[in-house]
Amino acid sequence: MKLKPEYFTAVVPVAGAGTRLRPHTYTYPKVLLTVGNKPILGHIIDRLLEAGIRKMCFITGYMGDKIKNYIGTAYPGLAASFVEQTEQKGLGHAVWLSGKKVNGPAIVMLGDTIISADLKKFMNCGSDCLAVKEVSDPRRFGVVELSGDNIISMTEKPENPKTNLAIVGIYCFRDSSDIYSALNNLVDSGRLTRGEIQLTDALADMVAAGHTIKALPIEGWFDCGKPDTLLETNRYILGKGVFPNRTVNSLVIPPVYISPSADVRESIIGPYVSVGDGARIERAIVSDSIINEYAVLKDISLGRSLIGPHAVVHGAIESVNVGENSEIIFDMGSEK
Repeated sequence: MKLKPEYFTAVVPVAGAGTRLRPHTYTYPKVLLTVGNKPILGHIIDRLLEAGIRKMCFITGYMGDKIKNYIGTAYPGLAASFVEQTEQKGLGHAVWLSGKKVNGPAIVMLGDTIISADLKKFMNCGSDCLAVKEVSDPRRFGVVELSGDNIISMTEKPENPKTNLAIVGIYCFRDSSDIYSALNNLVDSGRLTRGEIQLTDALADMVAAGHTIKALPIEGWFDCGKPDTLLETNRYILGKGVFPNRTVNSLVIPPVYISPSADVRESIIGPYVSVGDGARIERAIVSDSIINEYAVLKDISLGRSLIGPHAVVHGAIESVNVGENSEIIFDMGSEK
């Protein structure tokens, strides 16, 4: 039996500190960093809304107030609820915390990963299911073993994986009470894997008890956890869209997104550049970069760079990774 999208609640864990994206995540939650034309979290919410899901529960932690403010401002009509994860005890713990806010069908979407997949295919699967993808190094992921498309075993970050099929960020449950019951048992037992309460362990317990969970392969999966993968995701999103861009005496080499409130003058922008709200760029050559809101670039040539919100960078350099409210000024080759 097909379940209507409006019956589902999306559970979106967004509590991570994003240590691999410092210095940006010293002052900004990872899920609010820009890729393409909006923050990572905005792309995830858009995909859920496109699938017809209107109820969403966000598990917040690090800089949770900024996440709440973003959702309230960008999605004022969203039926959003929030649960705080005060200690980072793993994905299983984060999902478990949402148990008091969620009942009925649920879909879990990781808050730091952009996935290109038909969510309705998951919601209409006919059984519980999750997304998988072949990867070169499955030891970094939860790994599944299949019989047909049914999962017969799964292990979190195994040293000797039985397959190269990794779990990659979509979990769909026709009745969320099953996964919450498995997580309750896991929490009550105090069982940890690699020091954390793992969602994979709860799912493995369900499979061992005879519960059917299917694996649905997906192609598009983009991690946003490191600077290089963030830029890769930015290239993917820009390549999927066509954006109107307003500049003054400048050359734009698509694909490029420039916010309508940004001021770009006498510059060459692109390809693969995102420019956020209120950013100002003058006499610059910029490619393959993300320029966040209210950043200022002048007299500069750079590529493969991340410029944080309100950062100021002047001078002729090639690549830079600058956090929020930072200032770098180069004069005759010397930093001031």
